[in-house]
Amino acid sequence: MKNSRRAFISKLGQGGLMLAAQPSLDGLALQDKIDPKNFTMLFQGDSITDGNRTRNNDWNHILGHGYMYLIASRLWFDKPEAGYNFINRGISGNKVSDLAKRWQTDTLNLKPNLLSILVGVNDTHSVIRNQNPESAEVFEETYRNLLTETKKKLPDVVLVLCEPFILPVGMVNQSSDLWYAEIKKRQAIVKKLANEFQTIFVPFQQCFDKATEKTPANFWCWDGIHPMPAGHELMARTWIEEVSKKVNI
Repeated sequence: MKNSRRAFISKLGQGGLMLAAQPSLDGLALQDKIDPKNFTMLFQGDSITDGNRTRNNDWNHILGHGYMYLIASRLWFDKPEAGYNFINRGISGNKVSDLAKRWQTDTLNLKPNLLSILVGVNDTHSVIRNQNPESAEVFEETYRNLLTETKKKLPDVVLVLCEPFILPVGMVNQSSDLWYAEIKKRQAIVKKLANEFQTIFVPFQQCFDKATEKTPANFWCWDGIHPMPAGHELMARTWIEEVSKKVNI
């Protein structure tokens, strides 16, 4: 992964912001579409993205303390001259239906150049605890509507769909069969939508499963849903690796 990251960073110095020639992303050339000095990356999702961020202008906490913060810190450090903008709009407890309620103000109005979405574990949890449960069918329909609206209003945006994930720790172990049955439905939907909309897909479940082959699951995730510090680091590295395959950010 270190070699991949070195290759990614070396690309940053070879032409600034551009999209690699990838048919799956329509060969869009970002350097012809945007001003590199105003490249905004917006992260949407639930508590994993929220990272206990503040809702003010305190730069010590405004990006939260999770994978999104780690992504921003690396890219800002490695290329300070690029002028990247990072925005965190994750909100703890959100399901995809909650994202839909605030999509105009918290996504479309911000006009990001890159939009990364991680959602699905709370949708799963709603079924497990049987509190305002939202089916996989509703999840798919709502998610698809958000992507359709986004591409209509922000046609040049680069979409990054992140796979929701769980690990066999804490609350997940209390009813693991049901948890895995439900999360797998939503994982399949996110991957399906990534193919349908020709977006970047980040396979978080795969990276965590591989990590647990050598280190126990509770090293990476403390309750089955929320990552430990090493888990957030793993997410940040995986996100950068996957996005850099398609985009020279």
